[in-house]
Amino acid sequence: MAEEFANIIIDISHEKVDRTFQYRIPDALKGRIRVGELVNIPFGTGNRLRKGYVVELTDTAEYDSSRIKEIAGIETKGVSAKAQLIELAWWMKERYGSTMNQALKTVLPVKEKIRQEERKIIRTSLTKEELENRRLEAERKHYKARERLFSALVDMGKVPYELATGHLNLTASTLKPLIDRGDIYVERLAVYRNPVTEYEICGKEVELNEEQKKAADCFKEDYRRGKRETYLLHGITGSGKTEVYMEMMEQVLQEGKQVIVLIPEISLTYQTVMRFYKRFGNQVSVINSRLSKGERYDQFERAEKGEIQIMIGPRSALFTPFSRLGLIIIDEEQEAAYKSEITPRYHAREVAAKRAYMAEASLVLGSATPSLESYEKALTGEYRLLTLSGRAKKDSVLADTEIVDLREELKSGNRSIFSRRLQELIEERLNRREQTILFINRRGYANFMSCRSCGKALKCPHCDVSLTLHRNGNLKCHYCGFEMRVPQSCPSCRSPYIAGFGTGTQKIEEITKKMYPMARVLRMDMDTTSKKGGHEEILSAFSRGEADILIGTQMIVKGHDFPNVTLVGIVAADLSLHAPDFTCGERTFQLLTQAAGRAGRGKRPGHVVIQTYMPDHYSIQYAAEQNYEKFYETEMAYRKMLHFPPYRKMLMVQLSSPEEEKLSRAGDRLRSETEPFGTQEKELEIIGPVEASIYKVNDIYRKILYIKHGNYDILLKIRKHLEKLDLPVQLQYDLQ
Repeated sequence: MAEEFANIIIDISHEKVDRTFQYRIPDALKGRIRVGELVNIPFGTGNRLRKGYVVELTDTAEYDSSRIKEIAGIETKGVSAKAQLIELAWWMKERYGSTMNQALKTVLPVKEKIRQEERKIIRTSLTKEELENRRLEAERKHYKARERLFSALVDMGKVPYELATGHLNLTASTLKPLIDRGDIYVERLAVYRNPVTEYEICGKEVELNEEQKKAADCFKEDYRRGKRETYLLHGITGSGKTEVYMEMMEQVLQEGKQVIVLIPEISLTYQTVMRFYKRFGNQVSVINSRLSKGERYDQFERAEKGEIQIMIGPRSALFTPFSRLGLIIIDEEQEAAYKSEITPRYHAREVAAKRAYMAEASLVLGSATPSLESYEKALTGEYRLLTLSGRAKKDSVLADTEIVDLREELKSGNRSIFSRRLQELIEERLNRREQTILFINRRGYANFMSCRSCGKALKCPHCDVSLTLHRNGNLKCHYCGFEMRVPQSCPSCRSPYIAGFGTGTQKIEEITKKMYPMARVLRMDMDTTSKKGGHEEILSAFSRGEADILIGTQMIVKGHDFPNVTLVGIVAADLSLHAPDFTCGERTFQLLTQAAGRAGRGKRPGHVVIQTYMPDHYSIQYAAEQNYEKFYETEMAYRKMLHFPPYRKMLMVQLSSPEEEKLSRAGDRLRSETEPFGTQEKELEIIGPVEASIYKVNDIYRKILYIKHGNYDILLKIRKHLEKLDLPVQLQYDLQ
């Protein structure tokens, strides 16, 4: 029988996560050991038995196999959270193309142990009578410090160390002989840094409307019956998805299980977390990028010890070491923030599905504008669709929305970034002491060219994506490599008013203050929120009515609820629409729908103004109507026609090198190695390699090879083949 080996981590402390040792799998254990298994192994010169986690199985010995020790046995205490996470790391390595070390450092994200804060208490095992005798003895010998300590112990039974060294003026040298004699001992208690302790618990449950109750009851009935499924909660903005989540969580907690709630970092605000904390109190913790290393480490420690039952955070919260995980919720599941931009380039939605399956947990995806992939799975029955079609508050309705054609504004002589209609409505809100949000759609912004007369952007004739303007004056497609010079006039209407498009939040703030000098204006972007707590500070001030107008990018339109906001102005709806990305129509629709949903959430009706040079584009039209179903039908028709996901799967291979010539040769080799798969698989499409959107970064050149096929397994096979090649360039893989 062929020999089999296991690479094992002995010490799972995070800073040493890449140190593995190889052991032989004995015949008796073959077929029983898997990645993530906790095993007993002989370690060191004395062969003392230690515990270790299996992180990789192989039939290749790393050195002389006669010197490799055998695994002693399997630990039988059940599957721990760490073991499950290691198995998940293995799955991520295989699916996304990374090293096991990279995957492990993702799922075990705390790289180093932070010194634990602790609280010390001086205790005694002596009786009150014995303590009184010790006090009298100290009084006779004029040991004033000891006398004070024994008096305090007689009165209190225990003394906080800070009180002893502070108010009682005791020193370590005073305490040591008493500890040595056994009169007292110092108890050390771990003190966890909890980032949500400032919130008050009210435990108040919101009364659900009929639609909310139906959605929650559907989940709860399935859960009680032991059914663990994936659900898509599709609810319009303001429909009360969070209240439904909390009802679902209540059911899971009652059964002794734990919950992970993923929220995009941009939406992870005081207002959001407070809603969960007020319902579930100290069972909740939160992680985010603003926490210190100590705070972050503490939260994972608390989770592993079972001291908290709910973890809220961005995609990294998915790796919380819960041993009784029963539910994962992904709010705003369509958000690009759930996709990792570093290796392994995982998508939290896919990894959550795998972890839920491993833990026998349920998965709930929620959104007003679901990703096309998720909605397609809901329509085909792979996910269970739960729908909320109305707003949760009886007196709250969707805002009236109007589209303003900026081409007409230009024709009539208005060169301001604010249309006349938007100016009029802002003035009206200021007079009525109501609030306004001005949103600039910067997401996916690239240097694109568009016509100010007809509103059309210059697009690739082959790929239906915007051409990117390069510094050399050329327009280039980053999907197929098509290139052209910037024309003197618009190819569609021959107008000379053709130029690049771009503006920023600072510019809008300056113009707003100049036009409305009496208005109180707040700006929220990366500059104003760079310090810790910056998001909460600005949003809280706006919520308290300390500003009339809030200006910002997508971070101001994610999940916030401001009852006094009755006007939302979308300053430039076109910016994300012209990004060189096949998903730009979907991203634009999602952002505009989210932005429009911020208006009229209180008792007063809301109004939305969408300013655009392309008023007839389906993404803008359907966002104005808040009609997701119509948008889905139209966008899917384009995806099908152009063979883009979700109709076809797409593997993107990015090559990077400081030497252009090496990059070019490696690109040709990659394509030639991929082409033979096309003779076996007729559907296979290979595009490129073409230059990346930003071709040169820090003197590193980058190209991308696109490979499309309907079968994910075929692309996985191609990726594994390409990984074996010895190439003088860096490769990075991304599967969509």
